[in-house]
Amino acid sequence: MATYNTSQFRKGLKVQLDGDPYLMIECNFVKPGKGQALYKCRLRHLLRNTVIDRTYKSGDSIEAADVEEIDAQYLYRQGDQFVFMNVQTYEQYELTLDQIDDAWKYLKEGMNCSMLLFNGNPITMTPPNHVVLRVEYCEPGAKGNTASNVTKPVKVETGAEMTCPSFVEMGDLIKVDTRTGDYIERVKE
Repeated sequence: MATYNTSQFRKGLKVQLDGDPYLMIECNFVKPGKGQALYKCRLRHLLRNTVIDRTYKSGDSIEAADVEEIDAQYLYRQGDQFVFMNVQTYEQYELTLDQIDDAWKYLKEGMNCSMLLFNGNPITMTPPNHVVLRVEYCEPGAKGNTASNVTKPVKVETGAEMTCPSFVEMGDLIKVDTRTGDYIERVKE
């Protein structure tokens, strides 16, 4: 199993502690007045989504997590289960609503996304940064409110609700940033 030395510590590193996968979300180098240099790290558990703080002395090492990132295609939803397919091997994976979290709002059938596997089992997925969704329902905008930053709630084809400018109408295609959930622009067909 590969290991990382403290000199290789950085944000985004996927490591394994006590058999569980963690993502290093923060790493700070601290050099006290006397004594050994320290690395203060903040780690997010990839399965439970909890955060822990750990401190390592310079020269320590940590085990690399057996995680693999694959390209997957979203196939369909079955209750609270979401079915994906590996685009290289055609192997199918299922994720629960808890594992997907808020990403379900942006999933359309046939969409390609990135999936994280730990020991061959799926643990999470990430949709593309921007998706185009069709507006299924919204209230009509009031006349004269098209120039200002007035917003209204809209319901998109995935069943999610988000806020958009008042000029957006039913049937429009809108581009959404999946990292923030914000409306970006209206898209022409």
